Amino acid sequence: MSLWRFLLRRLWQMIPTLLGVVLLVFVLFNWVGGDPAYLLAGKMASPQALANIRHQLGTDLPLWQQLLRFVQQIVTLDFGNSWATQEPVLQIFRTRLGPSLTLLLPMLLLETLLAVGIALLVAAFRGSWLDRSLMVVSTVMMSISLLVYIIVGQYVLAFLWGWFPVKGWSEHWSHNLTTYAVLPILMGLMVSVAPSVRLYRTFILDEINQDYVRTARARGLGEGRVLLVHVLRNAAIPIVTNVLMGLPGLLTGAFLLERFFAIPGIGREIILAVERSDFPLIKAATISVALATLLTNLLGDLLYRWLDPRVHLD
Repeated sequence: MSLWRFLLRRLWQMIPTLLGVVLLVFVLFNWVGGDPAYLLAGKMASPQALANIRHQLGTDLPLWQQLLRFVQQIVTLDFGNSWATQEPVLQIFRTRLGPSLTLLLPMLLLETLLAVGIALLVAAFRGSWLDRSLMVVSTVMMSISLLVYIIVGQYVLAFLWGWFPVKGWSEHWSHNLTTYAVLPILMGLMVSVAPSVRLYRTFILDEINQDYVRTARARGLGEGRVLLVHVLRNAAIPIVTNVLMGLPGLLTGAFLLERFFAIPGIGREIILAVERSDFPLIKAATISVALATLLTNLLGDLLYRWLDPRVHLD
């Protein structure tokens, strides 16, 4: 099957999945979420005030018209205004997504490079004291909450030693990346690298025991070349799968890091929207994550084909 036919077929298959997500979100927010008029005006509001709010929001329309209106919002990327701040939802994403990506994209890249590098190292010395020691350290790091890392990191590295600012954010991307984002990225890596190392080590050890590795060694290839060229290439598919699973989460930010380091990211806005029952923002975030998940699955299939030509695009 050609690449373009595969892309068209997968895009066509995404439509019913996305429609199912839209229908589920619509049902949940309309039948389970309660009457938004009471959320905005309060339960002591007059019937006339409640009726005016329902008319402005369109919740007095028949359900099928409300569903069509929701679909129109998705197609036009116009989810209306936030109920809490009256700021356009699209504007919230435009202004808050940048800080979150400034924090999470370098974290994801560094996490992947560090985890793969350490996993290759322990796989090369599997069964040795280095392998056992790093696995014990990884288990300990996984057992500690991110909140503990944040509190200790802010107190020791920022307050006592003064290596980093305790919190803050500016309007300049480069300054944020090199100044304000360094400590939260470091704290995030303390939590995320350890489980990735253990997982990637398993992937690599599974490939080391394959027949083609023994054949490569019998041909006289060095251990480094066997690991980097043969083993890593075949272990890359599950590694790529794990990395791609984290990409949709970039759209929802990292609430704890953004909250404790005063980063004006989308994660903090979504948590505040949940606390305030700000349905337009929650709906937009839900649909965005669903669409991002579908697109990353498509990207994963293409990467699998590039990494291993034996993979067929069906």
